[in-house]
Amino acid sequence: MNSYDVGGVRLPRPFKIRRLGHTGFNVSSFDKAIEFYTRILGFRVTDSIDVKTMPGLPEGVQAIEDGRGTFLTYGSDHHAFVLLHKSVDDVLGRSIPGITLNQITWQVNTLSEVVEGGKFLTGQGTEIDRIGRDMPGSNWHVYFRGPDGTSNEIYYGIEQIGWNRKSKPQEMRVAFSGMIVLPQRPESLEIADAGAHGVNIDSGHQIPAPLSPTYPVGGVLLERPFKVVRLGPLRLFVPSVDETAAFYRDVLGLTLTEEVVFDGMRCFFLRSGSEHHSLALYPLALRERLGFSRHSQCMSLGLQVGSYSQLRDALRFFGRQGCKIVDFPAELHPGIDCTVNVLDPEGHCIQLYYYMEQIGWDGLPRPAHLRRASNANWPESIEPHSDTFADSAFQGPVD
Repeated sequence: MNSYDVGGVRLPRPFKIRRLGHTGFNVSSFDKAIEFYTRILGFRVTDSIDVKTMPGLPEGVQAIEDGRGTFLTYGSDHHAFVLLHKSVDDVLGRSIPGITLNQITWQVNTLSEVVEGGKFLTGQGTEIDRIGRDMPGSNWHVYFRGPDGTSNEIYYGIEQIGWNRKSKPQEMRVAFSGMIVLPQRPESLEIADAGAHGVNIDSGHQIPAPLSPTYPVGGVLLERPFKVVRLGPLRLFVPSVDETAAFYRDVLGLTLTEEVVFDGMRCFFLRSGSEHHSLALYPLALRERLGFSRHSQCMSLGLQVGSYSQLRDALRFFGRQGCKIVDFPAELHPGIDCTVNVLDPEGHCIQLYYYMEQIGWDGLPRPAHLRRASNANWPESIEPHSDTFADSAFQGPVD
């Protein structure tokens, strides 16, 4: 078997996925979706685009009903979530029935891993959609599709939104598609060049201040009684769990943490780091049995909040906002105990949780019989697991 030097460590592929980076949905009810993900869930808009005004698109782009795309974040990454109007992919011929995720992105640690990863994927017979650098967000990337047609991305170097809550100004955005020649200049020189050419580097889009911060969350007033601190696992219904699991395990290098048999069907849970799972795969036949929307093969998108108390308060908050709360069996989210599942305006399930089981040096998950039962009457406080609060702290202020 071939091995590759990745930062001085020999690995079976020339890259190592560190985490699930960002994702998003293609939606029909664009304004309602923006309202839900900002006002209800607390994402902040960092940038917007209109695809119909972008250069280099094929003929017929004006037939797009609504070309808007919005980039949102909960932390310092330029975007953790992207909303795009469904008509964009429909007109450009990129839509696949049942695929409403516009991307699953996987972060690696170096630009070299992006470049060498693209070569590796090509050698594995994976068709590459595009390679280059995207704007807004500034991340270097290689795009390709999984066996079910979902667009995947390996990326490096996403723009960070700092203390002033401003994104990179338009004049500094240099996007391109094509072969990435190494080495590239550092971002610090791009910033210096912009200043030398008279670009006001403080002129980017600024995230507006909150309108009514009234809920005390860990000692800080916020507009809702919880704070999203991490993008959690994606759960997908797929036509072939074996083929799809093999792709994410053998080609992309995710680790199979656990297999669960539910209603006679096998479900797979794969991780990129120490969390129990970053990606969960379920047979498409389960979708209707569980009552999920038939328009999407995305079972749920996970969002971690800052604490159990915040999760409990989120349940009450959603009720007051008139949101639809749903549930699905705890056996289908091993490694997570208490959850709150709320539907967005398109019917996508958003799974909020506060705790994810951590996998230690031996690579083994906690035995199922030692796991806590889910959502047991929502007491005011609960006993800790051995790995409660063992994951990394949220960097920066929570507002």
